[in-house]
Amino acid sequence: MNNSRRKRINQLSEQLSSLTDDLNEILDEESEYRDNIPENMCESERYEQSDSDCDSLSNAIDSINEACESLGEIE
Repeated sequence: MNNSRRKRINQLSEQLSSLTDDLNEILDEESEYRDNIPENMCESERYEQSDSDCDSLSNAIDSINEACESLGEIE
């Protein structure tokens, strides 16, 4: 691979890493929100939705991290 394409891939990898940071912040906020739902509402739809959203965010972060690792293997 030539240097120009490698440089573009590195830039995209950095952008993905930045997105991961942003998603981690959102996940932390949503987790805190979920954890502060009163105990008597832990079986409510609101809690279940927040829990599902946290799972989805975590999966998205994992996928982006895997993509960054794959991009890092390009020589």
